Amino acid sequence: MLFMWGLFTAVMFIGTLKLNRALQFVFASLALLFFLLVLSEATGSTVILRIAGYEGIICGLSAVYTALAQVLNEVYGKIIAPNGPVT
Repeated sequence: MLFMWGLFTAVMFIGTLKLNRALQFVFASLALLFFLLVLSEATGSTVILRIAGYEGIICGLSAVYTALAQVLNEVYGKIIAPNGPVT
């Protein structure tokens, strides 16, 4: 089941390639997280599971920043928090 979520997230990442870099990072790190969880489940490795945990924290913090940047930039009509627009 986790593999399917990883695959779905990887496909969604492709959809972000014309959006901003912050969203690209969120989806890329989320796909990586799912695949790390699949790998830890398949191997039973606690080391990979710990790495996945840290990756999950990075992914979550990046998602919070991305949401904050999008809202603030929209509300103020200018770049308050940069999100790396694709040109």
